[in-house]
Amino acid sequence: MEPTFLKSIKSAIKHWYIPLLVGIFFIIVSIVAFTSPGSSLLTLSFLFALSFLFGGISETVFSIVNRHQLENWGWSLAFGIITFIVGISLMSHPALTITVMAFYIGFVILFRSVSAIGFAMDVKRYGDKNWGVLLVLGILGTIFSFILIWNPLFAGMSIVVLIALSFMFAGLFSIALAFQLKRLHKSSKKISEGLRKRYEEVMKDMDREWNS
Repeated sequence: MEPTFLKSIKSAIKHWYIPLLVGIFFIIVSIVAFTSPGSSLLTLSFLFALSFLFGGISETVFSIVNRHQLENWGWSLAFGIITFIVGISLMSHPALTITVMAFYIGFVILFRSVSAIGFAMDVKRYGDKNWGVLLVLGILGTIFSFILIWNPLFAGMSIVVLIALSFMFAGLFSIALAFQLKRLHKSSKKISEGLRKRYEEVMKDMDREWNS
């Protein structure tokens, strides 16, 4: 069967650099949180909200423009919309306590990380040798997001530090995914039109056999 995440053998991934920009932005947010843990709650809330707004809009656009290249683009779209909604919520309620903020952020990072693990498995099925990096980053993001949701005072670590770590792993995953998509983008453009058509015909034959 065709890989469930990517169909780039048919056409190149568009705007592969969008996850890269999102990842860089998340890394910047994590660095700011690490280096300024004593910043005011309002400042941190605004920073986290801004990152989710940017990430949500970017990922929504990415999923829509690649709806013919991504098999499950609807999940990517939902992911972007949820991230944007949480960003709006944080922006609308800047006076949230740090614990409540940790729950909001932990929920989004958990959703991102679980999706990251699924993307890693799909990239593996596609044949990319670097899928393990995506998997590890997804697992680490999942661990820290669980801590944020269930026990934000884990091991005496400050909530801001945990949030920063979660942002860091989410950002690293987005950057790694962007470079994976870039490689797939380049390789797909090398495939001749004739081969693409033969591939589509074979897939149609397989679907007919499967459903018969």
